[in-house]
Amino acid sequence: MPLLKPDPTFYPSPRLAMQAPPEKHAFVAALNPPGSKLNDALLVVDVDPESSTYGQRVGEVRMPKFGDELHHFGWNACSSALCPYAPHPHVERRYLVVPGIRSSRIHIVDTKPDPRKPQIVKVIEPEEVFARTNYSRPHTIHCGPEAIYVSALGDPNGEGPGGIFMLDCETFEVLGQWEVDRGAQFLHYDFWWHLGFDTLLSSEWGTPNMIENGVQPDLLLGGKYGHQMHVWDLRRRRHLQTLDLGNEQQMVLEMRPAHDPRKAYGFVGVVVSLKDLSASVWLWHRDNGEWDLKKVIEIPAEPAEPEKLPALLKDFKAVPPLVTDINLSLDDKFLYVSCFGTGEFLQYDVSDPFKPKKTGSVRIGGIANRTAHPKKPDQPLAGGPQMVEVSRDGKRIYFTNSLYAAWDEQFYPDGVRSWMVKLDASPNGGITFDENFFLESNDYRVHQVRLEGGDSSSDSFCFP
Repeated sequence: MPLLKPDPTFYPSPRLAMQAPPEKHAFVAALNPPGSKLNDALLVVDVDPESSTYGQRVGEVRMPKFGDELHHFGWNACSSALCPYAPHPHVERRYLVVPGIRSSRIHIVDTKPDPRKPQIVKVIEPEEVFARTNYSRPHTIHCGPEAIYVSALGDPNGEGPGGIFMLDCETFEVLGQWEVDRGAQFLHYDFWWHLGFDTLLSSEWGTPNMIENGVQPDLLLGGKYGHQMHVWDLRRRRHLQTLDLGNEQQMVLEMRPAHDPRKAYGFVGVVVSLKDLSASVWLWHRDNGEWDLKKVIEIPAEPAEPEKLPALLKDFKAVPPLVTDINLSLDDKFLYVSCFGTGEFLQYDVSDPFKPKKTGSVRIGGIANRTAHPKKPDQPLAGGPQMVEVSRDGKRIYFTNSLYAAWDEQFYPDGVRSWMVKLDASPNGGITFDENFFLESNDYRVHQVRLEGGDSSSDSFCFP
């Protein structure tokens, strides 16, 4: 009788995950720029410094239909499969679940036996998603102990509410809406959980009709984009509490909970404040059984000459930071913050989550600055730090420069020539560019990065 063993890339605790071998490949979502006739693709990038093809594209799989706009993808299974109540302890981290935010189509990509030759093994067409969930525009994938969770921005007509639906992690069958009682929740964006506290939290962006053609100034200035978080009973799937940051805090996006399952806190990024164009990071935390929010990082806008600014910003004579992604190292020590507007990428020591300390900063791209990469110091770059991923051991940071096609065009109207870079992180704080890693992409815009074997935003853990 064969002995069934869990996938070796599943780790009971974040501490053990940090001791795993370093990644050798990165999977990168690649979407066609406006005007391009290419189908979107999932790229494979060599991230092994000992390889002769280090920092280069070494594989790709193209999507079968045009116009997906690949966005945030994830694994079919991960370390949460080792939780005491997980019904699928012997599933394998093998398939990437890759949604198209524009098409509502979901692709299942097999990364084995050769990660450089991924293959599409199943396509879930939008009609099936609509019929089984009444949701559309799948956005974020998280592998849970019992199934795959998928966030969706709205209904099939592009209105609300948005929410979460589930896929079977072995058959990839669409199971249905997750919410039993959504309470006051209407707008939706990201979600994450604290498995040890049976709690899920979600954030807000806007309905598809509010975001698909770019930022709508009247909605933004009217405070109509998302400005709340929601607390849910994870097992009962019921809304418990609304946490309101205030109408001036617009677009409450990426969420990163503490990895240690004993800790009941996490960080969420806010794109812009209507008060002064600043961006911010907020801490959610549990206090006497109730959940609360506190602003712990504020990043001010930077003055700029109007002629360097897109039409959307000329009257403000300033560049907003536009915090569009954040990430937290597996030891819960360092928080990384992408400023898509100014081109700054920041590192904070969050050992005390209530009092972050800035420990590192680099600049690349930016609306007004157009800062070059050290490998090509005479080449100004468009776009700015966007999707960020941190290696399991916390030593390597990867990020790309495309946000969302329609929004790229508003903030960088002369185009975004896409790129992916890598930073080296010091154990005691500080980040520097790896000058040998600068991947330029002329055919695609690169977006989210996933690392082979897992990374700092792919897994959740049930043991400290």
